[in-house]
Amino acid sequence: MAVLIMPFFILFIFLFISVTPIYAHCPLCVAGAGVGLTFSRLLGINDSITGVWIGAFIGALAFWFQRILGAKNKLFFKPSTGVFLYTLFLLATIWSFYKFDLVARHGEIFGFHKLTFGMVVGSIVYCLVDLLNTYIKRKSGKSFFPYQSIVFSLSSIVLTSVGIYILINYYI
Repeated sequence: MAVLIMPFFILFIFLFISVTPIYAHCPLCVAGAGVGLTFSRLLGINDSITGVWIGAFIGALAFWFQRILGAKNKLFFKPSTGVFLYTLFLLATIWSFYKFDLVARHGEIFGFHKLTFGMVVGSIVYCLVDLLNTYIKRKSGKSFFPYQSIVFSLSSIVLTSVGIYILINYYI
């Protein structure tokens, strides 16, 4: 048994040692958000609020993927490509959630299951805030403060989560 495991162990050590350092924080933020979303149901967080964060997570993945594709071919930096990738990622995620029964069918908001509603709202908010942030940066030629993009994105998702929490607990 040890003879069979040893080559995999050596390969793992080699891959671990040969990894190049990452000089950007965005992939780590995206991975951290994904891990956090995994535990939300275990903590009892409402599916609609979890959906908001999943929608924003999908947006971050789509924009990150567009940037990777754009590094290889400038054609991928077109806004229409970004919208296409964003929509594709969102629809693929929603489809897979329904396909593998990850959507709990106990309650709806405006005719949508809670998780789907949250994902759509989170995606729309994240996209609109990114467009607003891009417009502000282009108009002024700079960011107004360090980490402006992160602050705008994160605060918009937090405010959306609070808004949905109030909507669910006091109006629906």
